[in-house]
Amino acid sequence: MTERVVITGIGALTSLGLDMPSTWRAMLAGESGAGPITQFDTTPFQVKFAAELKNFEPTNYMDRKTARRSDRVVQIALAAVKEALNQAKLEITKEIADDVGVIVGTGIGGETTHYNQIKILLEKGPKRVSPFALARILPDMPAGQIAISCGARGPNHCVSSACATGADALGDAFETIRRGDAQVIISGGTESCLAPSSMAAFDRAGVLAHYDGDPKLACRPFDATRNGLLMGEGSVILILESLNFARQRGAKPLAEVVGYGATADAFHISAPSEEGIGAAKAIRRALRKANIPSQNIDYIHAHGTATRLNDRLETLAIKRVFDQQAYKIPISSTKAMTGHMMGAAGAMGAAVAVLSIQENMIPPTINLNTPDPECDLDYVPNHARRLTVRTAMVNAFGFGGHNAVLILKEID
Repeated sequence: MTERVVITGIGALTSLGLDMPSTWRAMLAGESGAGPITQFDTTPFQVKFAAELKNFEPTNYMDRKTARRSDRVVQIALAAVKEALNQAKLEITKEIADDVGVIVGTGIGGETTHYNQIKILLEKGPKRVSPFALARILPDMPAGQIAISCGARGPNHCVSSACATGADALGDAFETIRRGDAQVIISGGTESCLAPSSMAAFDRAGVLAHYDGDPKLACRPFDATRNGLLMGEGSVILILESLNFARQRGAKPLAEVVGYGATADAFHISAPSEEGIGAAKAIRRALRKANIPSQNIDYIHAHGTATRLNDRLETLAIKRVFDQQAYKIPISSTKAMTGHMMGAAGAMGAAVAVLSIQENMIPPTINLNTPDPECDLDYVPNHARRLTVRTAMVNAFGFGGHNAVLILKEID
């Protein structure tokens, strides 16, 4: 018999707050974390804003040595883990360490270190490159450092599937526990790639929002005037456990993970497949694994990047699966508030789904003022909505054609 999998803790650092409660309050209030970039000189750049973390001090969460040897992408992951473990009231003792794994992903990894060390290499030569450069750059370092910090000796790996990363990491964690290879998995995503190199690359790819006014209005998911995404940084970590293990130790489950579907478009390096076919297949696969009818979905946390293609094709994918019911399901994207946190985006969606189930509140899609005839579903525009949410779906779609869908439900 397969194990049932529950979520017992959530930790988050976002541009809206340095923990999950403050992030959630800001979301329900429809606030945006967008503002001028402070991490590097944006003078030669067209896009000079992003959704940065505010007032993050790594030594509030770890010792100076660990902070010095770690890229920001690792630092914020370690901070989110502390919060998640604290909420789950989970102490990783020697007795359970072998049954506690870590599956945490990042879409880009230690890009700030990568950029800075390449600059040192070119300006000062190879002998001036830091001996810790490799450990700061590698995408598996968040997962590795988390295991080291808390003594988790179970399955450990990094997932990297662009913007689907966080959802894929949680899906892998779900499957690992279901098949009995771990009792607990620390899982989610982390991203901090607000470096000149990545900002230039994303802008040259034509996906960043351009806006001359208030940066908080730049990202407009599903709006007819949308013209690109808002870059963001952050980390979202969830504690997944087998239901039996959680009950044995007296933990309070927040929600149950019941479905995960993943597909590839095999179509284009950045554009989604035509008519949203790949995304629709992932949704159907998640529903089938959850063994629930599509009519049971009360809320969808959309990928909703505010790019022209993504929002239209995600809308088509939802219609393809849900048909006329699609018009009755509340759907929202929180990326205009948190920014697109890339590797952490899918995990953010899962956290929102859990809290929507817990509190029967749906965060809004802000800056949605001009309806797009091609995006004609209920996107919960501009104001949070009170609604009973028993089952929620999370979409996450990434460059390269990665599609990942999660389904979460209340504990019965």
